[in-house]
Amino acid sequence: MGEQKVTLAHDEKSMHSFVLHLIKDVRALEYMLQNEWFESDTIRIGAEQEMCLVDQNDFTPANIGPEVLEKLSKYPWADGELARFNLETNLTPRVFTGKCLSEMEAENMMHQQIIRKQARLMGAEVVLTGILPTLRKFDLSMDNLTPRPRYFALMEAINRQLIGSAYELRLSGIDELLVKHDSPLLEACNTSFQVHLQVTPDSFVQMYNIAQTLAAPIMAIAANSPIVFGKRLWHESRIALFQQALDVRTTHDHLRERSPRVSFGSGWLDKSIMEIYKEDIARFRVLLETEITEDSIEQIRNEKVPKLKALLVHNSTVYRWNRPCYGISENGKPHLRIENRVLPSGPTVIDEVANAAFWLGAMTGMAARYSDIREKISWEDVRDNFGKAAKFGIDSNFTWFGDKKIGACELILTELLPIAREGLELRKIDKKDI
Repeated sequence: MGEQKVTLAHDEKSMHSFVLHLIKDVRALEYMLQNEWFESDTIRIGAEQEMCLVDQNDFTPANIGPEVLEKLSKYPWADGELARFNLETNLTPRVFTGKCLSEMEAENMMHQQIIRKQARLMGAEVVLTGILPTLRKFDLSMDNLTPRPRYFALMEAINRQLIGSAYELRLSGIDELLVKHDSPLLEACNTSFQVHLQVTPDSFVQMYNIAQTLAAPIMAIAANSPIVFGKRLWHESRIALFQQALDVRTTHDHLRERSPRVSFGSGWLDKSIMEIYKEDIARFRVLLETEITEDSIEQIRNEKVPKLKALLVHNSTVYRWNRPCYGISENGKPHLRIENRVLPSGPTVIDEVANAAFWLGAMTGMAARYSDIREKISWEDVRDNFGKAAKFGIDSNFTWFGDKKIGACELILTELLPIAREGLELRKIDKKDI
């Protein structure tokens, strides 16, 4: 759920120290990859569930997240989110086989039951949706920021990067939305169901490129966020809203431009996960820092697995729709994951687990069929498909393998669902779960 004990990178000395740790973390990660330290015999899945709290009477945001969380203190899986009207839960990582999907569904249902019971005692309900339709601009004032040092530091750090005078949201769908806001808390409009798939270092490049390719059809079929501030916009407005909410750039006379912190990526992955981390360190200024007592290079010399704390904190401030993740399993071995941030929250737990099953199955099935997806489709088409899916959802027309033009529904029904089924069968997923 992210490192909570972070602060602003406030002076040159502390910034220099943090960047030094960041560079050491990259070197340590590279060493572990080259010397095969990573877990590769077990594949796990996991998920994070974000949700909205709403008033029982009129379904407007209920700003009682910290108060609800206080009542749930005995549950380690419950946590707060950026805005006071959001909560988040962490689902248990499980081995990707057998009844893992129905177990994920049952666990999520149990979490929801416990949270809903507590919320109702406080006059609120829980809604699972990508963007809460009843949100208004005044709900996103800094008064509604969850009072945690991490969130205050993140908001201040992003504000310091802002070139213009305000954050601008410009979106056109059936209606048009043009709005300026004084804080990056616009980000809090978005709630997701983030699914994690553990991958081996050897297959990371192949799997990451497949994740990028699948992002468009996955989003097209799962889209449920068409309304922002009462305006009918994109089928999945989260995509544009998230990028613009954290976009500190402004228009000017020259073409040279900084990269947005929220992005789909700049091209295919070629040789290693390291390309992503090195690009993000090169492109994006350090926003947050944290106290680091561990020297990752020293840990490597002592044959101990480092936590790579600096790298994880920096990675948490760069928002790729398919995000690479480093972690340490319970057995003490490091592992790699791909975090799918494309899927919106809701509308029900069953929808979410079906979406997760589709993505996880398609990832596995595609990997069994295609050793290098780049031979089948161009990066430009994958990137273009992603934009179309966000705008048009289920009505999208994609450019697919062999330059074929195909509608989202036909692609999913005739090609991707059979591949997803094959993938789940390869993982020996229970037939009823499939």
